[in-house]
Amino acid sequence: MFRFRQNNSLLSGAFTTAELIFHSTVNNLRASHSNAVLALVINILRTLVIFGSFYLMFTIIPGMRRAAAIRGDFVLYLMAGVMLFMAHIRAVSSIMGAGNPLGGMMLHAPMNTIISIAAAGLSALYIQVLSISVILFVYHALVNPIVIEDPVGAFGMLLIAWGTGCAFGLLLLALRPWLPTLTGILVTFHRRANMIFSGKMVLGNSLSGYMLPLFDWNPLFHAIDQCRGFVFRNYFPQNSSWEYAVWVGVGLVMLGLMGEFFTRRRVSISWFARR
Repeated sequence: MFRFRQNNSLLSGAFTTAELIFHSTVNNLRASHSNAVLALVINILRTLVIFGSFYLMFTIIPGMRRAAAIRGDFVLYLMAGVMLFMAHIRAVSSIMGAGNPLGGMMLHAPMNTIISIAAAGLSALYIQVLSISVILFVYHALVNPIVIEDPVGAFGMLLIAWGTGCAFGLLLLALRPWLPTLTGILVTFHRRANMIFSGKMVLGNSLSGYMLPLFDWNPLFHAIDQCRGFVFRNYFPQNSSWEYAVWVGVGLVMLGLMGEFFTRRRVSISWFARR
């Protein structure tokens, strides 16, 4: 991984970068355990615990299921909200914690922050896709057969939720060396706000006129509501648009890349000497 390379073409450079991203992704996935299989199982179990917590909350609290009434499988309804929410939050955390320009890995010539950021994002996406696949397979095989109206569209909404999380995490990554305390506050606020205003517990079509502005600023709300439109045959989202989420993500990526480049050129280890 750290041997000297000289790329003679753009194609060989692309393969070298892809190889580095692959190794970094595997390293991120195995960080929780030395055994690769156990590392994946641990990550899946964490996702299952969080999903189970939301399921119990919907089941135990009176009125929660009636508020989320939809003609279709309740587990699919819940997964369309909770799993996209988790993909978004995990992407924010992974990207924000990656790509430290002063880290030890960055001292090796083949590595750079872009490779580290890409690896962190891909590892978060891999875990979420694997967790969703395991839960859906077990539920389909042992409990109740499921039917997803448009699987490709639903997966696309998962990618949008993950992508907007990566974009916001990239912006925080660029901001953190300058304002670490404020960045931590923003992460906490973002997570708490999405617990309520991501729309994972409500349908977009059921929101009244005075409630809708509390949700429609959030790109994650649009991704979740559109995902439910692809999952269920009889639900047609009227108050959301996946294009909005895509453009918000593109804007955040542009700001994050400019900020990361600016920060990487100026950051110094002396900034952290008193922290």
